[in-house]
Amino acid sequence: MTSLNELPENLPIPEDDGACDHLHNFSLPSVQLMATNGLLIDFSSLTSVVIYCYPMTGRPDVQLPAGWEQIPGARGCTPQSCSFRDHYGELQALGTEVYGLSTQTTDYQREAKSRLHLPFELVSDDCFNFIKALNLPTFEVDGMILSKRVTLIARNGTITKAFYPVFPPNRNADQVLDFLNEYNA
Repeated sequence: MTSLNELPENLPIPEDDGACDHLHNFSLPSVQLMATNGLLIDFSSLTSVVIYCYPMTGRPDVQLPAGWEQIPGARGCTPQSCSFRDHYGELQALGTEVYGLSTQTTDYQREAKSRLHLPFELVSDDCFNFIKALNLPTFEVDGMILSKRVTLIARNGTITKAFYPVFPPNRNADQVLDFLNEYNA
């Protein structure tokens, strides 16, 4: 297995199956989700937010699910999170908050936030309330239902942009910055 921080060569590229076509101008649901700082977050109440939904962060001491690297769009959660970490100051300068969202528990996410030195919070949707309300795409592996990789940009509770599929994941923060700089121009 390669490092969780690096993307292996020849990853399968996810195809756009239209599963997020409905999201432009869609209102964010008023759902309270637990963040890694112990606070409840309601994305619909934020002025400007980037929510990157990802399948799961791996841990160095835990084997990834069988066939993980062959599932289009599955691999790359750590590089994606690190990319948002590295561009966090630029995103804040644009007045935008950043959150990562997965179906993993808050305790699991706290380990990733600490290990990866993330300056923003990860949010748990382990009950699928946000994912179901927006009808976000999911997939199943090893008995787990996980979110497909989708990045949402919202202003005043309305989605202005949905990146889907997200590939390569380590370039997603750059794509978000390009969009926000153009949107704010």
